Amino acid sequence: MEKLNDFDKALLNLLQSNLPLCPRPFGALAEKLHVTESVVLSRVQALKAAGFLRRIGTFFDSANLGYQGTLVALSIEPGAVAAVAEAINRYPGATHNYEREGRYNLWFTLLTRDKRQEDAILGKIRTLPGVKDMLNLKSNKKYKVNVQFRL
Repeated sequence: MEKLNDFDKALLNLLQSNLPLCPRPFGALAEKLHVTESVVLSRVQALKAAGFLRRIGTFFDSANLGYQGTLVALSIEPGAVAAVAEAINRYPGATHNYEREGRYNLWFTLLTRDKRQEDAILGKIRTLPGVKDMLNLKSNKKYKVNVQFRL
């Protein structure tokens, strides 16, 4: 798949913010798009396989659910970045994980129930092979950015 057709664009637009919370969400999308549920499911699979779609999921207000979040920057030896990233991804509260250029070359966000849990997880991550330094960047104010791409 090289280019998106009009149907794929319409489907992706709906998936970004209009996936219904119901027993058959793809069937509901199919009705909106005037096709069958199987067509929607096959297009979703094709879009995912082609790299146009990474994941389908929901966003929750973590603070209202009792979680606290932090952004963590790690300085990691170049040969250890992949292994450290894999270890971080095993924690259920690790929501993002990005390699970057510069001294602090791996950044991630972590959601935990309390400071004790956060300290325990970060303590374990700090001791992973290849981790040289860690910055725990607690937020002072929450800014929510909702990015949607109109195709």
